[in-house]
Amino acid sequence: MLKEHDCVDLTSEMPSRGLLSGDVGTIVHVHGNSVAYEVELATLTGMTIAVTTALPLQCRPVGHRDSNPLY
Repeated sequence: MLKEHDCVDLTSEMPSRGLLSGDVGTIVHVHGNSVAYEVELATLTGMTIAVTTALPLQCRPVGHRDSNPLY
């Protein structure tokens, strides 16, 4: 179960928000019994891109072995 301040990857695109699968964010609020999450997505320099509601199937926890696929 995800909790506030966990880092997550989006697992699906959110075109209406301009967000792509793989975008990284931080959970800033958990709705109910984890029925949805408010996720703040930001650049690597800390500039907020969006704050959006994500369902559990739309995000996954970032693991210690995750890396940027561009490198």
